[in-house]
Amino acid sequence: MTDSTPLRLPPALIKRAREFDGVPAPVRDAATVVLLRPSGESFQLYVMRRAATMAFGGLYAFPGGGVDPDDRPDPLRTDWPARLGVPAERAHAVVGAAVRELFEETGVLLAGPADRPDRTIADVSTDDWEADRAAVLARELTLSELLTRRGLRIRDDLLFGWARWVTPEFEPKRYDTWFFVALLPEGQQTRDVSGETEDTAWITAAESAGLPMLPPTRSAVDSLAPYGEMAQVVAAASRRDAATPVMPRVELTDDGGALLHLQ
Repeated sequence: MTDSTPLRLPPALIKRAREFDGVPAPVRDAATVVLLRPSGESFQLYVMRRAATMAFGGLYAFPGGGVDPDDRPDPLRTDWPARLGVPAERAHAVVGAAVRELFEETGVLLAGPADRPDRTIADVSTDDWEADRAAVLARELTLSELLTRRGLRIRDDLLFGWARWVTPEFEPKRYDTWFFVALLPEGQQTRDVSGETEDTAWITAAESAGLPMLPPTRSAVDSLAPYGEMAQVVAAASRRDAATPVMPRVELTDDGGALLHLQ
């Protein structure tokens, strides 16, 4: 991916870029999910404004986070390694993290009965489900253990690889992040349960104009703008490159600023 128009970084990122000592931090795998739901003849996407106390506080983002050692769901589709560009174990861990993070931060669970792969579980907002979600969040229960106990399996056919970004080298925390789009299961609703947000909203891509976002988030939103229906997004996902990472390059400018080139 290339972008002929470099992005000017906000002051906090400029400061880190200019103070960078040339030794990049290790990169950790991560997953982010752009959740979609129908809206009239079109669709909306779910965004979260990070709390001021969090890293990148005040910016809008999608549910997501780093891969954990217990993110090893089974069974999954066999095409994930090719779609994500990494070996099977790593690819499946990323998919597991996507499903787990979505559940932890929104209460939405992409799962269905293990013996009925075409069905999706509906309401997961009851007290017993909330207790399980909290246990997964607290690492007292793995998502795989939860699914096994309830006779469920991940519906990874509702999840579609969309893009891959690697954090610039000047950042103290760096991630190799896969962006997915996912379809909100019928009968489920998002809930603001992450504890890391100041606001959440369902918006169209056009309505996101002016909302503060990091470049990968903005890029994901803009890439969805041309599509009028969720079916078009699903069809487009098969043509998206979620294996080749976008690796932004920083250019320090003579005026004391910094520009981000996407390449």
